[in-house]
Amino acid sequence: MSHILYDALVIGSGAAGSFAVKELTAQGLSVLLLEAGPEIGPKDFDPSRKKEPASSINIWERARATLKGQPIQARAAFFTERFSRFFVNDRKNPYTTPADAPFLWIRGRQGGGRLHSFGRVLLRWTDDDFKIRSLTGKGEDWPVSYDELAPFYAEVESYLGLHGNEDHVSTLPDGVYAKPANLSPAEEVFKQTVESRWPERHVVSWRYIAPDAERVPRPLRDAQATGRLTIRYNAVVRRITVDEHTGRATGAEFVDRATGMVETVLAATVVLCASPIESVRLLLNSASAAHTGGLGNSSGTLGRYFMDQLPCLAFGSFAKVKGWAPDKSAPEDPFYNPSGGIFIPRFEQVAGAAPRGDFNYQGSVGRAPVSDDTPARLAFFGFGRMLPYADNRITLDPRRKDAWNIPVPHIRCAMHQEEHELLHRQEQTLVDMVRDAGGDLEFIGSPHGLKEMGQGAFPDADIFSRFLFRKWFKKTMCMGAAIHESGGARMGVSSQTSVLNPWNRSWDVPNLIVTDASAFPGSGIAGTTLTVMALTIRACRKLARDYRGGLI
Repeated sequence: MSHILYDALVIGSGAAGSFAVKELTAQGLSVLLLEAGPEIGPKDFDPSRKKEPASSINIWERARATLKGQPIQARAAFFTERFSRFFVNDRKNPYTTPADAPFLWIRGRQGGGRLHSFGRVLLRWTDDDFKIRSLTGKGEDWPVSYDELAPFYAEVESYLGLHGNEDHVSTLPDGVYAKPANLSPAEEVFKQTVESRWPERHVVSWRYIAPDAERVPRPLRDAQATGRLTIRYNAVVRRITVDEHTGRATGAEFVDRATGMVETVLAATVVLCASPIESVRLLLNSASAAHTGGLGNSSGTLGRYFMDQLPCLAFGSFAKVKGWAPDKSAPEDPFYNPSGGIFIPRFEQVAGAAPRGDFNYQGSVGRAPVSDDTPARLAFFGFGRMLPYADNRITLDPRRKDAWNIPVPHIRCAMHQEEHELLHRQEQTLVDMVRDAGGDLEFIGSPHGLKEMGQGAFPDADIFSRFLFRKWFKKTMCMGAAIHESGGARMGVSSQTSVLNPWNRSWDVPNLIVTDASAFPGSGIAGTTLTVMALTIRACRKLARDYRGGLI
């Protein structure tokens, strides 16, 4: 056991953990960060790995990754071998699901977490996402509003230096942008066509951060620069330790991946940022005589109300524009491909129009390299809202353990009737919009299956690759494919119906906060990352203030 008592222990170093250590060290606290994977730096971003896939389906790269132990991770829609080191080994990190409800858990264990592999798109949510019960009559409203989070959104955006534009769309609030983001010529034509046909629909540019040339996320670098941060890499946390007499968290127990030794560390406060499924798993595995159903589970809701967003994927062409154009908005990166594309937010409600759907689309038109006389390529990924249900939950599977002898999570995330209906509308709306705008789809697919049109999926690929794509599609485009999972340790206004209070603090354990997306009461329809970062700053600032004031 380490006898050093830190002011704060942070578990996980991704979007939540990196901002947690930044905020806590800035507030003057001594912080220990436990990261389950290795340290990541410039050596892990070899430009020679930046190669075009052998085919548009990328089947052989996925097959090689599968043989090396990544059969789940290789199913991610945009997986490439270049990023394989930023995804876990599935053999060492198994999980289970019901036979009739598959779930794709895409995850990374290394310094910076999934910040090395996500799309870098950062979008604000609105009260359409936060006021779930007020709008649908189901679930629970968030205990925070857009107005409360807006200053923290702005703080994150200003700090990271986003590329974006002020678009004045009510369903996608503008943020703070350091540099503009451009549309491709084909996207400009697509935008004009869609917005003239449907005034309630808006086609805007991505709002994103460029790759960090330092390769270590800036919040981690800035926290280290204070001299108040200690990092233990390859530290696989098994459980959070608690003083059974006071009910307070005392630190954590972890396995050193290099030595296999079990160690215990001490801290006055604990900040859990391990990602939704992993954080819930840790809380469940931290059960004790005083917390028999899992740590912080007096409400019985721990693990429940787990969600992802409803995914759909479509590829095709846009004959109104030929060729392609590179985007020069952000500096060229020797390892990453250029960022950028279009985003179609939740439609605005206008008189006489059909009821808006709780979904949006992220994509690109005219950015994939083709010859000058070939129709521009288009691709879209749709994200739809999932309501929180008590039977969608994370539990521990008592029959299986991972490589560190920790019980694995059992994940149930199944659509109910409302989700099935919404997903049908989400798919059909995209098909109709692309066709009416002058595009031609080759396929659209979702957990409902694959629908091919025209020349079919990937018409230029070889027959065998197309066969495998069709055969594996249901395993690739199931729940989890959106990689926007949330819930399981939700915030709320009552200790009877939630795990965390409005400041992300455990109702039961006064010096424990959870700030990753497991705290979300609802799924939203845009990426979770910016909201995770904003909530983390808000929660950690409050934690530091209360800790210094002797209130916890």
